[in-house]
Amino acid sequence: MHKIWAQKTADATKQKSGVLPPFRIRLQKDLSELARDSNTDLEFGKSTDQSQFTVVYRPPGGHYHGGQFRFSFEVSDDYPHRAPKVLCMQKIYHPNIDTEGHVCLNILREDWKPVLNIQSIIFGLQLLFMAPNPEDPLNKEAAMNMTSDLAGFKQNVTSSMRGGTVKGVKFENVMIPGKK
Repeated sequence: MHKIWAQKTADATKQKSGVLPPFRIRLQKDLSELARDSNTDLEFGKSTDQSQFTVVYRPPGGHYHGGQFRFSFEVSDDYPHRAPKVLCMQKIYHPNIDTEGHVCLNILREDWKPVLNIQSIIFGLQLLFMAPNPEDPLNKEAAMNMTSDLAGFKQNVTSSMRGGTVKGVKFENVMIPGKK
């Protein structure tokens, strides 16, 4: 027990002396190597803590074109051995995102491996907007709507993105001002 306490004290001393813990070094590397594009932004709050940030994505095409979607990322100190927690910050009508913001992306669950990184997750999110997967849904109603009535699904997506109500659920307006 004394060894564990001594190690924790040594770790805390190292952190205070400016030596970063391994997860922070890896996170800084991942963030510095992100491929930047005009449809995706990273936002860091007022805190200097890079382990919590927001990814803003504006799909360039598909059903969700014209919208702006925000995802909170929370990276734990056992990253990259555990995937970050990712939540959609807006209520949206999507087969792979439930109304509480949980995202159905296999690399955030069982397929996560330490060789994956933040860029892998961003690519996965982009893919969900370009090609929603009704075969692995979190929002079963949206998935059934997509597979049984694609025109109705598109109409529901458009209505929900404009802040409308679909099947009794009120959604947030996620449209970029000036976009149709």
